[in-house]
Amino acid sequence: MTKAVKKTISLPFELAKEVEEIAREERKTLSAVIQEALKVSRKERLKKEFYQIQKYWSSKAKEKGILTEMDFKRYLDPVVPKKSS
Repeated sequence: MTKAVKKTISLPFELAKEVEEIAREERKTLSAVIQEALKVSRKERLKKEFYQIQKYWSSKAKEKGILTEMDFKRYLDPVVPKKSS
């Protein structure tokens, strides 16, 4: 079981009202609403980081002429033996 840590946070008045309204509508605690928002934020941040890394390595692959999975296999092992029929 995860140990909870209590924290005190300050929110602008309008945001606090919105969080309370969400909690009431979804029948959740304020803590649960904030936790969910933080999880979504973390997921989006990781997704953005993933796409940045993917973009970087895609450009590196294109520079080397690697456009398909077969190109990648040839790059890793330039002397790929041919299949015998």
